[in-house]
Amino acid sequence: MVRIRKIPLDLTLTEFPALVSSWWDEVNESTHWQDGIFYTLCAAYALVSSIALIQLIRIELRVPEYGWTTQKVFHLMNVIVNGVRAVVFGFHKQVFLLHPKVLIFVLLDLPSLLFFSTYTLLALFWAEIYHQARSLPTDKLRISYAAINGVIYVIQVCIWLYLWIDDNSVVEFIGNAFIAAVSFIAALGYLLYGGRLFFMLKRFPIESKGRRKKLNEVGSVTAICFTCFLIRCSVVVLSAFDSDASLDVLDHPVLNLIYYMLVEILPSALVLYILRKLPPKRISAQYHPIR
Repeated sequence: MVRIRKIPLDLTLTEFPALVSSWWDEVNESTHWQDGIFYTLCAAYALVSSIALIQLIRIELRVPEYGWTTQKVFHLMNVIVNGVRAVVFGFHKQVFLLHPKVLIFVLLDLPSLLFFSTYTLLALFWAEIYHQARSLPTDKLRISYAAINGVIYVIQVCIWLYLWIDDNSVVEFIGNAFIAAVSFIAALGYLLYGGRLFFMLKRFPIESKGRRKKLNEVGSVTAICFTCFLIRCSVVVLSAFDSDASLDVLDHPVLNLIYYMLVEILPSALVLYILRKLPPKRISAQYHPIR
């Protein structure tokens, strides 16, 4: 077991960075810290996945006649994304030692792409609302969403196949750059349609409790998703140029904890909480409320 040294009280400013660096190395090399951190990530993802599943069941029980609405699909995809992450980090010892190395990239990057698809689905929903409110055509929005996601998955699969055939640092760099670009696109999408919908609601002439609530909802989710995708983009770019910031290795547990907490776990939990409201019950056509 690795013992973490105590910080002396008479530490000078020049000695502090060296001590922090030493502590960081000791934690990263400790199998106990690695297991503890990755199992913590596993538990956190499992919790978020469970919350999304419970909410999905509640929505289905509330309005079973509506079929697979955008809200239901969004929660289902949250269940899948967070569930896959929980399994990956639960078996981190086996995952990070897989051979060929491309299998590690698949297990770590595929949930990232699914996360992109999940939260751009929400942006698509907002785009449809905005276009409908502006009397703009909406028929091409879903086609664009499917096409963009399809192209992204095809490109990513091609990168994985190339890495399987010829594992080299150049292709790994391209893969990281691609994930960063996808994250940047998602951030721009939220800034564009979340911002448009927010300002449209803000200019809405009728003041009401529902309007204020929707305004806060759109503003909060836009800020959360824009920030998390921008952080993902920045960190992935950094890891592409600096091997010490790599997220695809077992001996960077603290970095993985900070990264996944900021870009997936906390954003997912916050968005699920903000969007926790159930849809209104459908009133039967044969039922006439007392006036």
